Amino acid sequence: MSVVERAAATKAAARPVSRRRLRDREWFWGYLMIAPLTLGLGVFYLWPVLQSVYYSFTEWTLFGDSSWVGPDNYTRLLSDPEVGRALWNTFLVAVFGLLVIPLSIVVAALLNTRGLRLVSLYRTLYFLPVVTMPAAVALIWRWLYNGQYGLINYLLSLVGITGKSWISDPSTALYAVMVVFVWMFLGYFTVIFMAGLQGIPGHLYEAAAIDGAGRFRQFFQITLPLLTPTVFFSSVLMVMNGLQMFDLLYLMFGKNSPAWADNKTIVLLFYNKAFEEGAKGYGAAIAVVLMAITLAITAIQFRLQKRWVHYA
Repeated sequence: MSVVERAAATKAAARPVSRRRLRDREWFWGYLMIAPLTLGLGVFYLWPVLQSVYYSFTEWTLFGDSSWVGPDNYTRLLSDPEVGRALWNTFLVAVFGLLVIPLSIVVAALLNTRGLRLVSLYRTLYFLPVVTMPAAVALIWRWLYNGQYGLINYLLSLVGITGKSWISDPSTALYAVMVVFVWMFLGYFTVIFMAGLQGIPGHLYEAAAIDGAGRFRQFFQITLPLLTPTVFFSSVLMVMNGLQMFDLLYLMFGKNSPAWADNKTIVLLFYNKAFEEGAKGYGAAIAVVLMAITLAITAIQFRLQKRWVHYA
């Protein structure tokens, strides 16, 4: 290669890549990196959702054959008293579950106290219910709630109070399970709020103390406003978990429980119709309604958060 040709090749190699070519290259590698996740979401999330929407307009036989029935399943759903009762129970669970947020804030604030010893041990103890299998949790609490030999009734008898069959009585069964539901998630959100508390600058408390603000005033004027993003995030997660709670209710009630009929949530009703009675199309319609309700409530939460969440 001559000197002239070598100089031309060097000049061509040093020529900067055009912006369009560089942008196309970045887009290519970007799409390539998110392709596995996108494929997984499409196959395991989006496609089942579309299938459920389609199945909600069909009726299935015992042999697996389906036929198009149009909006008949939704018409039946609107006139089914079980659906109204299940929706009410579901909203009760979702609203009651929000109690975990103030409880977690209090526990996190106590664990975040300066000079507190064995903080790591306390965190572990509070977080243990989160990593425990729901089946094990249900078995333990069924024993605690037992009307004949349960520990709760035994403790009540020591102070002269007669207990009851907490998870067999339709009037108390759902509330008994909701207490367990809050207990299970207390440690999870406590860890989240502890992280939020540790992200608040310490100089704010020092300035407030110099101005004469006590701990109570500091908590409500510094801690809570700066924790509102964490509170919003936790409330969205907790409402979703409450609307979709299934395993704990199913394991603690059981189909033979007297409380089963009156305390079913919308997910339990979906399971009952689709898998026990074989009405897969009707069950799919119930699932679609639950998805629509979850999306609507989440959208409302995101809409309202602009009024009370402080990100500064």
